[in-house]
Amino acid sequence: MSRKGNCWDNAVSESFFGNLKRELVHHERFQTRQAATDHLFDYIEVFYNRSRIHSAADYFAPAEYEARYRAQLKQAA
Repeated sequence: MSRKGNCWDNAVSESFFGNLKRELVHHERFQTRQAATDHLFDYIEVFYNRSRIHSAADYFAPAEYEARYRAQLKQAA
């Protein structure tokens, strides 16, 4: 655990929520809470986790990065 006031304490979550706000929330006006929940679910589960490229994954989409990783494991075995 880090100390109080350490600016890197929540860097990963701050980055995610910054991207979420920049790419989805600030561009939408939701009619109902359920509509917001549905859009957030689609953004996170369909776009962010499966197709959006991530710098931590060598600029591949997570699904593609995992497929490459599994292919490397098969080759090594």
